[in-house]
Amino acid sequence: MNLLPLTIAQAAPAAPAGAGQSTMFMPVMMVILFAIMYFMMIRPQKRREKERKEMINAVKAGNRVLLTSGIIGEVVNVKESTLIVRIAEGVKIECVRSAISQVLEKGETPEDIEPSK
Repeated sequence: MNLLPLTIAQAAPAAPAGAGQSTMFMPVMMVILFAIMYFMMIRPQKRREKERKEMINAVKAGNRVLLTSGIIGEVVNVKESTLIVRIAEGVKIECVRSAISQVLEKGETPEDIEPSK
């Protein structure tokens, strides 16, 4: 009996069953992860930024605004890239349009501020 061919055949490693799949699996997973990230993070952020730009462009004289510094005032004059905001009687400041955090209605309080206890 010749056992040598049998031992050589047994000694040869078998090819992995999923070797062909693993090369295709990685790019597919990368595309799926990017799509999830796009729909969960990037797309909503772009939508919020678009809404913010529309809000800033819609500001006109007479609107009450909350600035990012926490100052609440009334827009007196709208310029190309800045606003004149009255924060008290006889006190006006000039600020850039991007400093607007919210546009408030008459008597409305800012949403971000919680009442103190």
